[in-house]
Amino acid sequence: MSVVGGTRDELLGGLADAVALGHPARVAVDGPPAAGKTTLADELAAVLSARGRDVIRASIDDFLFPRARRYRRGEYSAEGCYFDAHDYHALNRVLLDPLGPGGDRRFRHAVYDRTTDSVVSPPVTTAPAGAVLVFDGVFLMRPELIDRWDLRVFVSTTPEKTVARAVTRERRVSSRADVERRWRERYLPAQQLYFARARPTDHADFIVHNDEPRQPVWESRLSPGR
Repeated sequence: MSVVGGTRDELLGGLADAVALGHPARVAVDGPPAAGKTTLADELAAVLSARGRDVIRASIDDFLFPRARRYRRGEYSAEGCYFDAHDYHALNRVLLDPLGPGGDRRFRHAVYDRTTDSVVSPPVTTAPAGAVLVFDGVFLMRPELIDRWDLRVFVSTTPEKTVARAVTRERRVSSRADVERRWRERYLPAQQLYFARARPTDHADFIVHNDEPRQPVWESRLSPGR
């Protein structure tokens, strides 16, 4: 795996260069909560759009189970976060498989609305043959999903950096003590469980070290010219 440091634009250009042509390409942007996944995915989507690609943006937050199910082990349960939070069957059925090889490209981008804590069924959309799905979220390289991605990106930060970012991001809706408790009791231990079970960085095509977002360092397993 080669290690490269550079500017944010150089990182985004390298990621965009690695997105395959042909049937809809499915790009996973994985990593811990508050690592910078959504920002990176949004920026990558913009670069791909500027290159003329049709981009579909979606997130694991659109495939959560309702709150009663995902917190049935308790609000701060790491096991609940890992095992009970996301509907992977629905994600594969309505989005990843239709966009994959042999799929009919007829997809839905969501099955859940977090603001209303309710199941949703948006209209079916047909993706162009050369579209790109840019999908961000946690746990994207677990066994239920690992073979669905055409490009796998893992965004890495130190645990303390994710806690600090979370406190800043959520200070308007949660107290510092509550944010820190959720991260230290639920989210960070769930990531430890994920690494022990799925070894996500072993499967990543790119690992982006995002402690300094404007000066990232990244590793690539792809051969030159991919």
